[in-house]
Amino acid sequence: MPALSDQLTLLLMTYGYWCVAGIVALECVGIPLPGETMLVGAALYAAATHNLDIALVVVAAAGGAVVGGNLGFWIGRQVGYPLILRYGRAIGLNPGRIKLGQYLFLRHGGKVVFFGRFVALLRILAAFLAGTNRMAFPRFFLYNLGGGVAWAAVFGFGTYLLGDQVRQLFGCVGVGGLVVALVIGLVVATLVLRRHEARLQILAEQALPD
Repeated sequence: MPALSDQLTLLLMTYGYWCVAGIVALECVGIPLPGETMLVGAALYAAATHNLDIALVVVAAAGGAVVGGNLGFWIGRQVGYPLILRYGRAIGLNPGRIKLGQYLFLRHGGKVVFFGRFVALLRILAAFLAGTNRMAFPRFFLYNLGGGVAWAAVFGFGTYLLGDQVRQLFGCVGVGGLVVALVIGLVVATLVLRRHEARLQILAEQALPD
C-alpha cells in the first residue's frame, strides 16, 4: 500500500488491533512512539483493505490511550515529584515553580489532559505531569477517558472517511512542520508563563500554603 510504510503495514497485518493499542499505550506512558501515526495508518489500512474494522481500530486506540495514560499518571505520581525535588534546580525548577506547576494543574489540569491528546508533545507528557503535580486521580481519569475516546474517534473515523486527503495533508505538513509548530507553541507558552509568573506564584502560594 503506497499510503503506508512497509513496516507499518506488516505490523498491522500481523498484530492488528493489538498493535494499535500497544503503540498508543506506550506513547501515552511517556515513550516517544508514533501513536497518532499508528492510528491514522490503521484507519487508512482499514479503509483500503477492510481487513480491520474501523470501529474496533478506534476502540483499540481509545483503550490504549486510557490504559497508557493511567500508567503514565501512576509513574508520575510515584517517581515524578521526588525526581523534580532532587534534580529540578538543575533545569530551573525551584520550589516556587514546582508549586506553580501544581497550582496550574489544580486549576487547568483537566484541560491539559483532555486537549493534550491532540498535541504530540503533550500526548506523551500530560499523564506523567498530571501524576507529578498531584492531580486528583478521579478527575484525571474522567478527562483521560474523555480525551482518549475523543482523540481516537476524531482521528480514526476522520481518517477512515477522508482517506487519501488525510494522508496527503500529513505528507504536506511533514515531520519538519510538526516540529516547527511544537517549538513555536513551547516558546509562546514560555513567554506567557514568564510574563505572569510572579502573579501566578502568589496565587499558587495562597492556594497551596503548605
